[in-house]
Amino acid sequence: MNKVEGLHHLAICTADMKAQIEYFTEKLGMELQALYWMHGVENTFHAFLRLNDESSIAFVHNPDIKHVKTTLGETHSGNAGSNSAPGTMQHLALKVKNDKEIYAMRDRLRSQGVPVMGPIEHGMCKSIYFAGLENMTLELSYSREPINNEAWVDPEVVALLGITDDELSAYKAPTAYTDESGNVAQPGVDAPGPHMNYPAEIYPFILSRTDEEVLNSVPSDPPVKV
Repeated sequence: MNKVEGLHHLAICTADMKAQIEYFTEKLGMELQALYWMHGVENTFHAFLRLNDESSIAFVHNPDIKHVKTTLGETHSGNAGSNSAPGTMQHLALKVKNDKEIYAMRDRLRSQGVPVMGPIEHGMCKSIYFAGLENMTLELSYSREPINNEAWVDPEVVALLGITDDELSAYKAPTAYTDESGNVAQPGVDAPGPHMNYPAEIYPFILSRTDEEVLNSVPSDPPVKV
């Protein structure tokens, strides 16, 4: 059984938190869920915009972010068909319910002066494309039915990537894992990783903390009592 069930939140850095909140609330109709000091991060705001009861788009803002240079083709793709650096977000596709909703959202965006390309029929999904603030590339999409990996895994691409038949079978049906009830020890700094990019002088300390110490290491009460 797949225990990763969906998106909880995708965090995006912004140099203008207010503008991003306005864009996602006004242009896309998403509700602001949370706006507070980011836990454990100095001088930084965190915002959450509602996708549904379990999923959000999040933004991270502090005064230093505006000094990070944006370079199309490196930090950002600029459109849904261009490159960005390995490990960065090429584009963000948000889900809508059906054909009626995708046209309604296209109208909402165009009525506020946002150019929209599409819909485009991809077979596995139907999508519209448009720009967000700070060179974000955005998509709204829906699938009529679950994507069938027997139909949508191209043998030519599989061969070009050097994927063997055994590897492909494992990719389509990942190995089940027997839950060990939280009893697996934390790997150390010499573990194969990959590792998070914390400063070398504090990373060993971060990994040395017990799980109990980490659990309650940041504030957990909301900033407003209701």
